[in-house]
Amino acid sequence: MQGTVGELGEFGLIRELTARVPLTDAVDLGPGDDAAVVKAPDGRVVATTDVLIENRHFRRDWSTAYDVGRKAAAQNLADVAAMGAVPTAILLGLVAPADLPTTWATELMDGLRDECQVAGATVVGGDVVRGETITLAITALGDLQGRAPVTRAGAQVGDVVAVTGWLGWSAAGLTVLQRGFRSPRAFVEAHRRPEPPYHAGPSGAELGATAMIDVSDGLVADLGHVARASAVDIDLRAADFDVPAQMADIGQAVGVDPLVWVLSGGEDHAIVATFPRGVQLPARWRVVGEVVGRARAARGGRVTVDGEAWDRVGGWDHFSE
Repeated sequence: MQGTVGELGEFGLIRELTARVPLTDAVDLGPGDDAAVVKAPDGRVVATTDVLIENRHFRRDWSTAYDVGRKAAAQNLADVAAMGAVPTAILLGLVAPADLPTTWATELMDGLRDECQVAGATVVGGDVVRGETITLAITALGDLQGRAPVTRAGAQVGDVVAVTGWLGWSAAGLTVLQRGFRSPRAFVEAHRRPEPPYHAGPSGAELGATAMIDVSDGLVADLGHVARASAVDIDLRAADFDVPAQMADIGQAVGVDPLVWVLSGGEDHAIVATFPRGVQLPARWRVVGEVVGRARAARGGRVTVDGEAWDRVGGWDHFSE
């Protein structure tokens, strides 16, 4: 499609975007009315939201619009899965300059649609407005299907810590891009389009996970949220993490210990959870540590690696420098 979103107009753009998304059985009423109607057979709705801003969370010279759509959907749907829920729907708020090519917006929607299909969800509506900087506001919804939500606050002393999904791949890919390269392609693509293990959230809940979170800001940082919410101390074992040979090669080439990417790199959206020690975990879950004790009230919970504080660079704070 030729032209810009300004030439197409608000309602023409909305028609083009909504025409690209199918409905699912979880949706009674999709885009086109004042609001969508999404089924909630459980009687509860899991809801989360996130905002992405151009040049802060994505760059158009690094990622296609389709990539941005996949990534924007993934990071929100992963939050739903990490509660033990099944994703059902997302809503999109899009701020765009009038001179944005219409094809960028439609390819963005294609990315959102396709990532939703991976998770079993769909796009059910949203809003578009004019602004100077491309900004996406995503709201994701999910269904607990009768299960209790798995929060950050349930980890118990003696639990094992297990993870499923990729760790460090997105951070390695970002490092490659920052140095002006586009390969190794697998790591660059992991940064552009993370692949959260959506199934692991609900299945982890069924297995008896006591606490769970997706790895968006770095494993140590995100487990820190679990430790503080649960008032426990967690220790990870460095030797139990898988560092692929190609990641090690990238680390050697750029002078970075790849374990820093694994433990501190974000945006892979792996799922990490704590489980009672006797639970038989499927092979896709890798046990990498344990909950070693109750936290001292004065400092809250903490995460160590091989018994030592992890002070390597990592984690993410939007208001830090």
